[in-house]
Amino acid sequence: MKTETLSFYEIRTVGFEALLRELGPAGAIRFIQQYETGQGDYTRDRKKLLPKKSIREIGTEIVKARQSKTK
Repeated sequence: MKTETLSFYEIRTVGFEALLRELGPAGAIRFIQQYETGQGDYTRDRKKLLPKKSIREIGTEIVKARQSKTK
């Protein structure tokens, strides 16, 4: 395949198809994640955004959510 004639979109598509074929879905995602470092400070942001709850409170919410799905 002559890659010099492909558009950037086509290169990305062919490349990702190769990753999927050779590494499978999980491996392809792990490979891509190596190049996506993200930004910011997740630990600091998480403390600001998520409410402080005990394990018991979280467990109770999970049980209630599961019960409401079965109704």
